[in-house]
Amino acid sequence: MAGLNATDILNIVTKERIKFIQFNFMDIRGIPKNVTLPSDKLDRALTDGVIFDGSSIAGYAEIHESDMRLHPDMNSFCILPEDTYGDDKYKTATIICDVYDSNGREFEGDPRLVLKNLIKKINKKGLNYYTGPEFEFFLFKLENDEPSLNVSDYGGYFDLMPVDRCETVRKEIVNYLYNFKGYMKNSKGKLNEKQYFDIEAVHHEVAPGQQEIDFRYSDALSSADRVFLVKFAIKTVAQRNGYWATFMPKPLPDVNGSGMHVHQSLLADQKKPIKNIFYDKKNKYGLSNLALYFIGGILENARANCAILASWVNSYKRLVPGYEAPTYISWANMNRSALVRIPSGRGISTRLEVRYPDPAGNPYLQFAVMLASGLHGIENKVTPPEPVEKDIYKLDKETIDQMNIQGLPGDLGEALNELGRSTLMEKTLGKHIMNNFLHVKSIEWEEYRAQVTKWEIDKFLPIL
Repeated sequence: MAGLNATDILNIVTKERIKFIQFNFMDIRGIPKNVTLPSDKLDRALTDGVIFDGSSIAGYAEIHESDMRLHPDMNSFCILPEDTYGDDKYKTATIICDVYDSNGREFEGDPRLVLKNLIKKINKKGLNYYTGPEFEFFLFKLENDEPSLNVSDYGGYFDLMPVDRCETVRKEIVNYLYNFKGYMKNSKGKLNEKQYFDIEAVHHEVAPGQQEIDFRYSDALSSADRVFLVKFAIKTVAQRNGYWATFMPKPLPDVNGSGMHVHQSLLADQKKPIKNIFYDKKNKYGLSNLALYFIGGILENARANCAILASWVNSYKRLVPGYEAPTYISWANMNRSALVRIPSGRGISTRLEVRYPDPAGNPYLQFAVMLASGLHGIENKVTPPEPVEKDIYKLDKETIDQMNIQGLPGDLGEALNELGRSTLMEKTLGKHIMNNFLHVKSIEWEEYRAQVTKWEIDKFLPIL
């Protein structure tokens, strides 16, 4: 099917009486950014792009090379729900952009480009990378228009109202996402509306105030674009209901943190019927050798890519024993303490669930390093160890050592050291992103190390 072009978008904007268009992109940390244009400036922007100051974006450019441009991916165009800004005079469309440098070239520091390049590589082999994120977040009460640490409810896993006070908020988020209006062309070139988001399920998570939204599988680039927009959607709906939504991995002590478990597979989707190359009914566990090698690559590179998948100081408060987050590098079929789990579906549904990413990171880089790690496993035929179906948290250190099970980095500093030593990660990210990511995150780590926490004061001041 043909993609959208500038004429299609201009016609939609005129017909739908769109007043503003948000040109979206993301910094290397995973923070959404945008430049908003009035619709009467759209024609030129679709052709020439939108100029912005790259030196103001973390990890992008220095002051002497700051003039950069956003070039829209036409197929990502969609219209925000009409009630987003509460008035028809602010009716807004949104579009995801690629970043170009001051010389008119694709910018090597654009996280979206990293993922696109990897996808092009596997597309040449007739394959596509599909992902389905499980997106967890907390809702806290707003007090005097400022976020507090007072949770929205005291529900637990799969609870219902009235214990789960945010059931209606989750449903409103889903309705809001379903009201994003996308477009596509059919085989005859006719423009049709399409549903932009496809949600599998929503429910209350384990911790008080913690929620989860699960996306339906899609190609990884579309999936990452939707993670970008779902952050905007969740925060928008939460705020209008008097809550603050946060994707911080561990905002509260002594409860589970928020992860972004990513279901993923490689599909041969360019011919019908679609084939899942991870499936082999004759092989052990119903997994093909390529699937096992992919798992081997994920495990072998888990310490190296951890700084991308869990990219904040706070991420490592989640990755501790006892809170259902993985801390050891292993795989399993049913064991949820494992780093990589194989859900029960087979056939076209065969997939891996990688459990250590969190929702605070950059989805383009997160998907890219997981794909690169898996491809490394396939290309080098990295055979994983046998699956560990025991609860690793209950094993003593001696047993864990005997089983040769390594742990994830214990903090961001250790994770950055592992990242910096990885030639695969440097090749995947490129030197620009690698160097700038290490620089930005090392500053975060050093600032954190210099802090004196309330826990330290309460614990040691009376006795030391």
